[in-house]
Amino acid sequence: MTLLDTTIVNVAMPSMQVGLSASLNDIIWVNSAYLLAFAVPLLMTGRLGDRYGPKRLYLIGLVLFTAASLACGLAGSSTALIAARAFQGLGAAAMTPQTMAFITHLFPADRRGAALGMWGSVAGLATVSGPLLGGVLVTHLGWQWIFFVNIPIGVLALVLLALWVPDLQPGRAHRFDVLGVVLCCLGLGLLVFGIQNGEHYGWGRVAGPITIAEVIGTGVAFLVAFVLWQNAKRNPEPLLPLRIFRNRNFSLGNVANIAIGFTVTAFFVALVLFLQTVPKLSPLMAGLVTAPASAMSGLTAIYAGKRSNRANAKVLPISGFLLLVAGIGAMTFLLHDGDQWVLLPALVAIGTGMGLVYSPLTNISTRTLDRSLLGAGAGIYNTSRQFGNVLGSAATGAVLQVTLAATGDFTAAVRVTFWVLIAVLLVGLVAAAAFRTPVTDSERAPDPGLTVPRPS
Repeated sequence: MTLLDTTIVNVAMPSMQVGLSASLNDIIWVNSAYLLAFAVPLLMTGRLGDRYGPKRLYLIGLVLFTAASLACGLAGSSTALIAARAFQGLGAAAMTPQTMAFITHLFPADRRGAALGMWGSVAGLATVSGPLLGGVLVTHLGWQWIFFVNIPIGVLALVLLALWVPDLQPGRAHRFDVLGVVLCCLGLGLLVFGIQNGEHYGWGRVAGPITIAEVIGTGVAFLVAFVLWQNAKRNPEPLLPLRIFRNRNFSLGNVANIAIGFTVTAFFVALVLFLQTVPKLSPLMAGLVTAPASAMSGLTAIYAGKRSNRANAKVLPISGFLLLVAGIGAMTFLLHDGDQWVLLPALVAIGTGMGLVYSPLTNISTRTLDRSLLGAGAGIYNTSRQFGNVLGSAATGAVLQVTLAATGDFTAAVRVTFWVLIAVLLVGLVAAAAFRTPVTDSERAPDPGLTVPRPS
C-alpha cells in the first residue's frame, strides 16, 4: 500500500483536478504532501521501533494509513485531500522500517534471503504497478477508488498482525535523541521540499524574499548540524549511529539503494507522461504498456531473494543494474508515436533487472548489521530509497522542462532523461560491484537482544 501510493496518483491527476475544481499546483501538492510526510520521519520511526517494539509502531502506522486512505477518498476539496495525504504519508513512515525489522529479527541470516525475496517482490511490484491499477480504477470507478482500495487491505493486515506477528520486545530501554529528531526532521523536510518543489517555483522565490536555494541551503545546514550532533560525546544514544557506516556492505548498499530508487521513480514518471502525451494513450492503456515490467519485477524478486544467501550473491544486483542499463538504453531508440508494444522486450529487461536488484540488495546490505542497530538500519535504508524517489521525481521534472524549452520535442526530452538515468545506474553498478562477499561467520551479526514470545 505504501509504495503503491507513491505512483498510483500520477494517472489520476487530471480526474482529480476536474472533480475537485483544483489548480494544477494543488494537484501537484497531493503527491508532494505524501512524499514529504513519508520521507522525513523514517529515521525517527525506525528508532522508535527499536525502543517500543516494531509491532506497536507498525500497528499505529497501519491504523493511521488506513484511516487516512478513507479520508482521501471522501475528500471534497483539494485542501482536505492534501491534508489527508500528509497523514497517509506519516502512517507509511511509521510502518515501512518495521517491515524490514520483522524479517531481520525473525529469520536467521542463512534463511533471510527468501523472506527478503518476498518483501522485495511486493515492493518492486507495488512501485511499478501503480500506473496500471490507477488506470483501471480511474477509468471504471473514479479517482476516489485509488484510495478506497487500501481499506480492505488495511483491515485484513490488522487482523493478521494481531493473530500471527509476535510482539518483539527490546532487550533494553532505548533513550530517545530529541535534538537529533528535531534537526533531522527540519533538515530533511526543508531539503526534500526544495528538491520536490523547486521546478514548481522555477527554482526562484517561494514566499517573500525566501528562495528555493535558501530553503535547500538551510536544510543542508540543519543536516550538517544533525551529523555533528550524532557524533558528539554528549549524545548517549544517537538517532543515526555513525558507526553503522563502518559496515562496508551497508554503506555501499545505501548508495546503490538511492540509485535504484532514483531510476525507477524517474523512469516510470517519464514513460507514463510520454505515453499519455505523444501517442496519447488513455490512463488504462498507459498502465497496460508498463505491466510487463511490473510482472517481471515481482517474479524475479522471489527467485533473486532465495539466491541472495549464496556466496556470490553480489552477482545478482550487478546483473540487475546491467539489465537496467541495457533496457533503458534500448528505450531511447525505441520511443516513437506509433504502436507501443515494440517497447515490450526493453520493459521485460527493465522489470527483470529491478527484481534482481531489490531483494538481494536489501539482504546483502543488512545481513551483517549488529542486531541492536537493525531498527536504525531499517530507517536509514528506507530513507535512502525514499530520498532517491524524491530526487528522481524532481530530476525528471527539471530535465524534461529544460530539454523541452531548448528543443520543443517531448520525445527528445524523455530520451535525455533516460540517458541521465543510465549515468545514475552506473553509480549503483559500481557500488554493487564493490560489495564484500561471501560473508564469513565472523562478519555475521550477533544474536538479537530481543525477547520473542513463544506462540501459545
